[in-house]
Amino acid sequence: MSNSNQGISAGTMFGHPKGLFLLFGTELWERFSYYAMRAILVLYLTSATTEYGLGWTTGDAIQLYAYFTGLVYITPLIGGWLADNFIGQRKAIIIGGVLMALGQFALGTPHAWVSGNENLVFYIGLALLIAGNGLFKPNISTMVGDLYEEGDHRRDGAFTIFYMGINVGAFLSGIVVGSVVAAYSGNWQVGFICAGVGMLLSIIMQVSLSNKYLGNIGVEAAAKVSKAQANTDKQPLTSVEIDRLKVILILGLFTIIFWAGFEQAGGLMNIYADRFVDRSIGGFEVPTTWFQSLNPLFIVIFAPLIASIWIKMGDNEPNSPVKFALALVLLAIGFVFMIGATFQLQNDPSGKASMIWLILAYLFHTLGELCLSPIGLSMVTKLAPLRLASLMMGAWFGFTALANFVGGQIGSLIGSGDEGDMVNNAMSIFGGIAVASVISGVILYFMSNKLVQWMHGAEGPQEHHDDELEVTSSHEGIIKEH
Repeated sequence: MSNSNQGISAGTMFGHPKGLFLLFGTELWERFSYYAMRAILVLYLTSATTEYGLGWTTGDAIQLYAYFTGLVYITPLIGGWLADNFIGQRKAIIIGGVLMALGQFALGTPHAWVSGNENLVFYIGLALLIAGNGLFKPNISTMVGDLYEEGDHRRDGAFTIFYMGINVGAFLSGIVVGSVVAAYSGNWQVGFICAGVGMLLSIIMQVSLSNKYLGNIGVEAAAKVSKAQANTDKQPLTSVEIDRLKVILILGLFTIIFWAGFEQAGGLMNIYADRFVDRSIGGFEVPTTWFQSLNPLFIVIFAPLIASIWIKMGDNEPNSPVKFALALVLLAIGFVFMIGATFQLQNDPSGKASMIWLILAYLFHTLGELCLSPIGLSMVTKLAPLRLASLMMGAWFGFTALANFVGGQIGSLIGSGDEGDMVNNAMSIFGGIAVASVISGVILYFMSNKLVQWMHGAEGPQEHHDDELEVTSSHEGIIKEH
């Protein structure tokens, strides 16, 4: 995929364009906003009907979570198409950011101000978040790829750095929103307002700095740029482009299985941590939302390590389909630990499971994510034709949307009645996901050579240079250089 990075004159930082770090910061605060809201959504819904909660059942709350997160990941198809063909990526990001900020503040509206209309305001807030995310999400990821020319060896390293920005924001979100809600005696509305403030910071960064650090990237609709470069009204897809699109679509199907399991984190595993896990450390009870920060914390710690391992493996580095297969196996191992937690509960119904089980589950899910998500984002930018860039990034997130629909339906099977039944149902859910993940990983492993052939050279030996190693292998080094 070719792209244009004309107009960038701000120089580089750690061997990468400075625009990468603007996108890093923009995405950091947007993800802070989203994950702060995500951490408290089902807890807010299932809280007793007071001025701070809606009093929904567990099953209904997880199903709503599934519909919301599914739509959050499917609307990027529309947002990507609009950016590609009409408004450009930069405008899409700003409009989307404003809509999401309004959505967070709608959720944060005190019940006393909208007495009798709490559900209406809640749904308006969700709708604004869904629409805004559709414009924001695919376009900022595509702009990362557009900072680099075709064949630039720094691209994968750039997505790893960008992915760390996502997860710094996500890590801060669970800790900050949980602490803020606790400080205000369980007032979930204050948590949503906190998320809205994070979104405002993201918008301010993008509006004030994008012209300087991004040049012309994202200003014009990509389809218009592609048309001008080709000097033709409409280009049919070539056979190579068709093969590459097939790879995106096939790997996307396997990502559905991964994310359907992984996204239990905000629904089923969130409820599980709240009700069935011993969260006491001495005289302190760990807020449930803090467990939502484990995944991004592990990513910040392990992303540089995983990136450096790929680099040091050189020509022996696994190809993208094999990395995806490994991710599915690691996901299964994480759910084996959740099965261990449930065995502990079944053998001691009067007690609760150790939080160590949950921590280990999040650790292995994170390792799986690092083998799949940043690799997938980079792969889409390498394989998709320029005129379809944001649309295909939207399609990639669309697979995650389907995964969230499926995952939410699976998670809601835990039920809302007797706690013993809920524990038994959780055992079946965790075991079923683990088995499905292993089988899928094995199938994908044996398909990997054919998929690489269809990539037509996009998945070739990587040129690994010392400057990439310096940037991706040490988070502490990045902090120190700042």
